[in-house]
Amino acid sequence: MSEQTPYGIEEQDIKFDVVEFAENPEPRCPCILLLDCSGSMQSGNAIKELNNGLYSFQQQLRDDELASKRVEVTVIKFDSNVEILNEFETAENFVLHELTASGMTSMGQAIEQAVNMLEQRKRLYKANGISYYRPWIFLLTDGAPTDDWDNAVDLVHEGEHNKQFAFFAVGVGHDVNMDILRQISVRQPLKLVGLKFTELFQWLSNSMSSVSRSMPEDEITLEAPSGWAKI
Repeated sequence: MSEQTPYGIEEQDIKFDVVEFAENPEPRCPCILLLDCSGSMQSGNAIKELNNGLYSFQQQLRDDELASKRVEVTVIKFDSNVEILNEFETAENFVLHELTASGMTSMGQAIEQAVNMLEQRKRLYKANGISYYRPWIFLLTDGAPTDDWDNAVDLVHEGEHNKQFAFFAVGVGHDVNMDILRQISVRQPLKLVGLKFTELFQWLSNSMSSVSRSMPEDEITLEAPSGWAKI
């Protein structure tokens, strides 16, 4: 039976990451991508464009020598279920999984999963002496949650208030419920014009690269995207 550390995580989990952290002791920029893969994302080739955007995101981060060592990405897809496609991996090790669309929109459960994963990851950083930037949770959806999302609202607002993470929401398509996104997100959600996922992920990778060049304790003010997104 494995023992619990003072950080509330199991000793075997620390041993699993200790080699990675020893080989790469750079500060980490954790980023969780919460991606809506419900059935409505089939419309207008949205899921295909989302896959293309993710590929662009991966390539841009890999091409940035510093960001590739500091940015850690987790991809969580949600439809009728919530599935973790990637555990936290630096950009240089980030492997893409092709997304497919089906089912409902378990957004509330996905947000809860993301917050829990961040807390576990931060405990691992602390246990291994790794500094880290304020984590990002990046939600992309074309609809509205079909599960309960009250607890998700509380978690996002509490996390933002305590500066535990920064939560960003982006709505896609004609049927996205921006009113619900405004209730979930403390920050003003963005509405993507058309299916410009590649431009969206280029902005995200540029933003993560900027953060990775700062000091972990710095406050970063990001320019709002223009031309391809609107409030």
